[in-house]
Amino acid sequence: MKTLICYASVHHGNTKKIAEAMAAATGADCVPVKDVKPDMIAGADLVGFGSGIYFSMHHRSLLDAVATLPKVNGKRAFIFSTAGFPAGKFVFHRALKKKLADRGFEIAGEFACKGLDTYAIFGKLGGINKGHPDERDIQNARKFAKGLAKM
Repeated sequence: MKTLICYASVHHGNTKKIAEAMAAATGADCVPVKDVKPDMIAGADLVGFGSGIYFSMHHRSLLDAVATLPKVNGKRAFIFSTAGFPAGKFVFHRALKKKLADRGFEIAGEFACKGLDTYAIFGKLGGINKGHPDERDIQNARKFAKGLAKM
């Protein structure tokens, strides 16, 4: 199975760590969203889309890129994220989930974990979730991706 992982990792590299762990576990191609071409999506059986969470949704660059993709017919996709507050983790996936559905993707799964957050007041406090994603988060990401790749 050919897997492609598209990500936007803007501040601390949190999402890049998770994307690369998933790619290593599955043999996927791992590409920053700014470098993704429509033929890369067309050539994959499973496509992962992820970024950090900003103001309760994925990074604008990822959302904008998905909105410009050609329509697909039931291609499998998964969503992932890192966030300072992952408690309502999949709630934060709503906007991306809708955009993917609008493009014809079938959502095969979702993954979220903590990530270092130094935005606004958190920066003045030294950040929250220092050390995340940690090794446990990375192992969970690998396990999640392997499970999807087997389906």
